[in-house]
Amino acid sequence: MKGLPSPVQSRILARIEEMTDDLKGDVKRLADFTPEYRLRVADYRILFEIEESTIIVYRIRHRREAYR
Repeated sequence: MKGLPSPVQSRILARIEEMTDDLKGDVKRLADFTPEYRLRVADYRILFEIEESTIIVYRIRHRREAYR
C-alpha cells in the first residue's frame, strides 16, 4: 500500500471499510485460487479471505500483476 498514490490508497481503504457490514462492491469469489475473494478498485485488485467475521487482506496489486 505504501507505494501507491495517496488518492488510490484512500479509495482502497474506503472500499475495504464498506465491506465490513456486507460484501459490497465488485467482489468475486475466486475458483481454485487462494485467497478466496477479490475486490476490484479501479485498476487494482485486493485479494482477501474471510475468517469468521474478519477480513484478511493478502495482496493489493495492479490488475496485470494480481494473479501471478
